[in-house]
Formats: sequence, C-alpha cells, structure tokens
Amino acid sequence: MHMPEGIVVREQERLIWDLPVRVSHWLVVVAVATCWATHYAGVEWFAWHRRSGYTVLVLVVFRVLWGFLGTRHARFASFLRGPRVVADYLRGRAPAGVGHNPLGALAVVALLAVLLLQAGTGLFANDEIMNAGPFYGWVDQALSNRLTSLHRLNSDVLLVLVGLHVAAVAWHVAVRDQPLLRAMITGRKPAQQVPATESIAASRTPRAIVITAVVALALALALKAAPDAVILLF
Repeated sequence: MHMPEGIVVREQERLIWDLPVRVSHWLVVVAVATCWATHYAGVEWFAWHRRSGYTVLVLVVFRVLWGFLGTRHARFASFLRGPRVVADYLRGRAPAGVGHNPLGALAVVALLAVLLLQAGTGLFANDEIMNAGPFYGWVDQALSNRLTSLHRLNSDVLLVLVGLHVAAVAWHVAVRDQPLLRAMITGRKPAQQVPATESIAASRTPRAIVITAVVALALALALKAAPDAVILLF
C-alpha cells in the first residue's frame, strides 16, 4: 500500500531540535537585526532599539537556562567538548555528533556570551545626547561611559561572530551537503545521521513558555524598579 508522502518524510528524518530552540534562534536573528537597524536609524528609533535589546536579553537568558533544562540536544552537556575533541574534529578524527559539532558548540557558547554582554551593557549605556539605558540611574556617569564603550566594541565582535557563523553554515550546506539550515527550521535531520536512540520525542514547549515568562517578568520588575535619571553632559 502506498503511504502518504508526509509519512515517508517523517520516517526518513528524526527530530533533534525542539521547537523552543528553533523559535528562540530565529527570534534572536530578528531582534539583533532590529537592534542594528534602529541604532543606525537615528535617535527617534531609540525606543525600538531598547525593546529589541530587551527581547535579545530575554531570549538569550532563556537559551542559557534551556541549556540545562531543555531537551537532550539543547543541553550544553550534550554538545560541549574539551579542546582535545575539538582538535580531533578539525583533523577529521572525531565525529560531528548528532547536534552541534564540537567546533559549532564553541561558536554557540561564544555567541550567547557576546549577545548577553551586548544586551547587558546596553542596559547601562548612554548616547551622550539624550538617551540612556534603563539602568543608567544605578551607576555613575564614568561607569556608564565605560560600559557604553564596551557596548560599542562588543557590537563589532558580535558582527564578526555572526559573519563567521553564517559563513560556516553556508560552507556546511554547500560543501559538505549537511542540511543545517533546514534542520533549524524543521528540527529534523536525515535518519541516517541520527540513531533512533538519540531522537527526541517532544519539545517540552510548556516548560519553555514558563521559563521565558519568568525571565521576562524578572526583567519587567527590574525595569520598573530602576530610578529615573538624566544624562550628565558635563
């Protein structure tokens, strides 16, 4: 009996990336792009720059927590490897793994760290004109200026990491014929690359929603508690 095409595809592929990982990944892409666009669009867009920065912060904190509380391949313990394994992978002596490969795992951690630093410093930064981050009133002018400089410098580091990430994904797709981009959309990889024992059965989406809501609420309460402040130009 002929089986529907959709069922055949599901049998040929296995789920490894849960829905929260995929959704948060693409939302971070949109939020970071919005941050850059609103930064260069002018001071009248600063409110949207703030909002997109809050979005990045909530999503990144969620992803860090999901690295301990999420599904199998979302957890740091499942894909982080030591320097020897990374070196062996670069020499072709270690397998890529089902989820992130050993080198890609380092890139994930680096991106999360840089994004967290970018969003965190933005909370205290100022533009030396009329706009400042919501936590500006909790630090003195000198510290805010230093954090602003770090915010700008880290922006360049983030741009480099994003460029390397995009280039690496493009290389794996075009040269090594690995459907990384498609996998981050569907959550699935070819069955021959994923042993049945390593496929995940569910996304644990309700748990992810609760974690995200708690993180967002914590940020909202902190924003409400932050003191009003006026930028000191002199």
